[in-house]
Amino acid sequence: MLEHKNDNLHELADGQKPESNSNAVVPTDKEKALDSITASNAEEGEDLASFEDTNIPTVNYEKLDLEKLNKELHKLIKHHKVTAIKDHVEEIKKEFYRKYNDLIEEKKDAFFEENPDANESDFQYILPIKNEFDHNYEEYRVAKNSYFKQLQNNLNTNLEKRLAIIEKLKQLIDNSENNSDALKQLGDLRDEWKNAGPIPKDKYNHVWNNYHFHVERFYDQLHLDRESRDLDFKYNLEQKQKLIARAEELLDNKDVIKSFRELQTLHRIWKEEIGPVDREIREQIWDQFSEITKQMHDKRELLFEQLRSVEKENLALKVAIISEIDVLSKQKISNHNQWQKEIAKVEELRQRFFSIGKVPAENTEELWDLFKLATRNFNSNKNSYYKELKKEQQENYAKKLALIQKAQELKDSEDYAKVTPIMKKIQDDWKLIGHVPRKYSDQLWADFKEACNSYFDRFHAIKNKESEVEIDAYNRKKEYLDLLKGFQLSGDHKTDLGEIKNHINNWKSIGSVPANKRFIEGKFNKILDVLFDKLSLSKRETEAVKFNNRLESILETNDKRKLQSEAIFIQRKIEEINSGVIQLENNLAYIQNATDENPFVKEVKKNIEKYKDELKIWEDKLNQIRELNAEN
Repeated sequence: MLEHKNDNLHELADGQKPESNSNAVVPTDKEKALDSITASNAEEGEDLASFEDTNIPTVNYEKLDLEKLNKELHKLIKHHKVTAIKDHVEEIKKEFYRKYNDLIEEKKDAFFEENPDANESDFQYILPIKNEFDHNYEEYRVAKNSYFKQLQNNLNTNLEKRLAIIEKLKQLIDNSENNSDALKQLGDLRDEWKNAGPIPKDKYNHVWNNYHFHVERFYDQLHLDRESRDLDFKYNLEQKQKLIARAEELLDNKDVIKSFRELQTLHRIWKEEIGPVDREIREQIWDQFSEITKQMHDKRELLFEQLRSVEKENLALKVAIISEIDVLSKQKISNHNQWQKEIAKVEELRQRFFSIGKVPAENTEELWDLFKLATRNFNSNKNSYYKELKKEQQENYAKKLALIQKAQELKDSEDYAKVTPIMKKIQDDWKLIGHVPRKYSDQLWADFKEACNSYFDRFHAIKNKESEVEIDAYNRKKEYLDLLKGFQLSGDHKTDLGEIKNHINNWKSIGSVPANKRFIEGKFNKILDVLFDKLSLSKRETEAVKFNNRLESILETNDKRKLQSEAIFIQRKIEEINSGVIQLENNLAYIQNATDENPFVKEVKKNIEKYKDELKIWEDKLNQIRELNAEN
């Protein structure tokens, strides 16, 4: 019954198409197209079930810094299958090295800006997290290689099993005489085939076609009874209808990616685990399954299109951020506080850049290059500013060292009249000098403070002793002021003037009073003003005596600045009076018939004389100061 052999069968087993065999199961174009869709996400020879690890959370790796990327890599290796984390690991690796290389470039730029004469070999920067990451990635790579080596061995072993099953199937067809027994053996071979496991992808279509060809040949050439064959076809139909029903349920699942992966598994079961159905409905049932697959593919494409739309929006957002950084990189900034504000802005923009999701793959590298360029330009300007600032701070450091040295040379001096103004100027100069490098700041201030305190503590100790004398002088002047309030003029001009001068000399002989008690000098001067007003002296003589008293008070304070200010004030008064006289004289020139009898002329001439009298008084005062300066 089975003695006849068709050479074409052996040709098909070797991968060649038979010349004519209506029963041969050769995949249609639809099946091939659908196979390419459902197999598009599978690794070569890898079981589709390996894609079903849905416990891996979705993470935007662009947001993570180097430390967090390393932790994510370590977590994936420890908690997930090596086949399930491939895409995640490669994305983490890409982000890690992108950010690491960017960091190294920044450090290198800063290094050569600070060390312009350095060579490339002089730059060294060690980042411990880089070694950790390389160690973790090597652990993943070894595990992956080990897995795929074992997988390849398993695939080859499974290929041998499936080829052996096909040979058994051939022998069953060629040698069986008992249809019932042959049908049972076919069922056993199907079970073996079902459990044989995956094989190399490049062998898959050939082996699968060969197997199904011989299954069809079994039915066609063994002349099974119609009832057994129909039961088997019916069972296969029921199983395929269940797959179709499940595929329809997957269409309603919101998780399109997960549903698509499960549909891949349904295709594998359809092809590998379920036998043929009646030829009359074979095309129809396949079309049902194909239509569902196409709908699922359309949903997947729609999802990807939506994701691509989001990626384009992300691209626009990131480009806008790069533009903002570019604008900031071109600003002219000349102070530290403003730079700190701009640095904070750029850092905030960087964080926003990394917080935005993925962009289209074709734009990733160009976008990253633009981002690095903008940030590098900003950092270059920033580094240039701080390089100049550092140079300025070094100059300030040298200036402050010089002031400290000068203060230390003077701190033990006892020539307080000469050294105190110098020490005060040193303190004023210190305040005018800008910042120094932070590492020197505290020590510089400590040395400067010690030198100044050493001098002024001694100076103030002596001043405190002097202040006791001044307080005593104040108390004595207070008593003398009470005595002077009772002084009465005798009426004799010469005698009274002598007495007033005697009181002035007595007052001065008492000595200086504390600065916060010098108001008593004002009270004394008011009494003198009253006494001078009672004397029959001219205004010029009175002002001369008063001013002489004022000059002596200034000399007691040893305040040369005050004396200089007094001279400047008098000169300005002289200038004002001269201007007033000139103005009045000019006014007379404009008057027609300016006779002495004219009331207006009389008034103007009177004012001119008044100004000239005042001028003499101020000129006398200026001469007194000049004579005083000449004596000194």
